[in-house]
Amino acid sequence: MTDERIAVLGAGSWGTALVKLLSTDRSDIAWWVRDPAIMEHVRKHRHNPNYISSAELEPSRIHMDQDLEVVVRSADILVVAIPSAYVQATLGQLPGDVLKGRTVFSAVKGIVPETNQIVGEYLFTRFGLAERDFGVICGPCHAEEVAMEKLSYLTIACQDQTKAEIMGTALSGRFMRTTLSDDIYGTEYASILKNVIAVAAGITFGLGYGDNFRAVLVSRAIQEIERFVDAVHPITRDINEPAYLGDLLVTAYSTFSRNREFGNMVGKGYSVRAAQLEMNMVAEGYHAVKCVHAINEKFGVDMPICEATYRILYKQMSPALEMRLLSEKLA
Repeated sequence: MTDERIAVLGAGSWGTALVKLLSTDRSDIAWWVRDPAIMEHVRKHRHNPNYISSAELEPSRIHMDQDLEVVVRSADILVVAIPSAYVQATLGQLPGDVLKGRTVFSAVKGIVPETNQIVGEYLFTRFGLAERDFGVICGPCHAEEVAMEKLSYLTIACQDQTKAEIMGTALSGRFMRTTLSDDIYGTEYASILKNVIAVAAGITFGLGYGDNFRAVLVSRAIQEIERFVDAVHPITRDINEPAYLGDLLVTAYSTFSRNREFGNMVGKGYSVRAAQLEMNMVAEGYHAVKCVHAINEKFGVDMPICEATYRILYKQMSPALEMRLLSEKLA
């Protein structure tokens, strides 16, 4: 254990799961919680009433605060667990020097829609954060299984090995294993793209396609992801590592996946808006689809699955027609 104070920003599913993991062996976790009702509930009942309420928390080890800047300045290491759609609205209110001397790890699985940047790029631009002071926390892992204390794995990516080790040690425990990587761009883009693929996989569930087709869809999807991350950030990486292929598999197939469920509802005939209202949760893949489409206009990577999903969600094309056309391209 090190002396660095860690703060978690965000009280959604992943924010809650990370607080649970980090506070197991520490008594100095800071937690930015926007809603005072959640703070009061955690203090009284030891769980978040809105997200993964089965995760038992120890309030005496957690210092909650509504003031974002106070929480940020109180910590050496920040873990951002805010939905990507709200990253700029939330972090953009902070002064430009607030991250100086701090390390930031992102557990966000989406692109900042206002700028079409991954979270790392947004922080580099907005706050002047150095690449070696930034890291990514990615799967394969669902917050719900962390709450149930099922054996899980996280990948910690950072170009500074020491900082990766500190974060990995802080998150490791009885039911959590961590592995390290230096691929901050590839892991972050892959974690975004797997949400897009999970939406596509969900659409096939809603349309009644079987496991055989989804096996082809997902196997072609990892090739699509590899082409994209190699174009955006060409380094040597093994796309079959858990941070890439494993995270794709768990998101595309698990019933815990919000993106899969969102796609399932669209495949069943829900409008995008109706599916969002029914879920009452953020499906990162919805926003990522549009952002990936915009980014790929520059790179021109062959991405038939992502493009079919984009046309369904943003061009109101028929899910049945798009998946039928896609099935012919994936053969």
